[in-house]
Amino acid sequence: MISTLIDPPIEIETGDSPDASVIWLHGLGADGNDFVPVVPELPLPDSLSVRFIFPHAPVQPVTCNGGYAMRAWFDIFSLEDFEHEDETGFVASRKILTSLIENENRRGIPTQRIVIMGFSQGGAVALYTGLRHTQTLAGIGALSTWLPSHKTTLDERSAENQATSIFMGHGLRDPVVKYEYGEKSCALLKELDYDVRWKNYDMEHNVCNEEIIDIGVWLVKCLEA
Repeated sequence: MISTLIDPPIEIETGDSPDASVIWLHGLGADGNDFVPVVPELPLPDSLSVRFIFPHAPVQPVTCNGGYAMRAWFDIFSLEDFEHEDETGFVASRKILTSLIENENRRGIPTQRIVIMGFSQGGAVALYTGLRHTQTLAGIGALSTWLPSHKTTLDERSAENQATSIFMGHGLRDPVVKYEYGEKSCALLKELDYDVRWKNYDMEHNVCNEEIIDIGVWLVKCLEA
């Protein structure tokens, strides 16, 4: 069971005295360094001073990888069946992400100026946490991922983030989290009246330059007053 972060997250600030934060969760088996190189590629204006936070998931055994221990936000039983889920892991990772949000609050960044996002497994945690968070977020980003615990979302979701902008991007040739899973997740969110911006890209399980530009444009819309 995940309980605490083992290592402090990586932080990058795009200017002096940041007044907004982006908490970006990596995917299975990676670490917080994974998306650090993306920051300078984002088309952000000089007027927008943002603190990017890249946490490292704890190390735990992952069933679909033969029980091999690696950095993971929760256990994955099978990449072919996302209906069998590690609910305990989701709850534990939600606590980690919530604590990171609260830490930014203590540093003077209100929740309304915080975007949470992630790639693959990290994106699932961002969706799971963001839809249930009891304070309004600036945005929720979900890259190459799926909506976890979708059967309980209706009962557990928080009204505070009903209107929060959600960005979802997915590779048309994704062999890990299949495109149909992301597309179906987007449809489910739209059925629940969420503001979802869906984009697909000619790529596999990764990010591309076009998506990075789209993420930057979306972040500006979320964070610029």
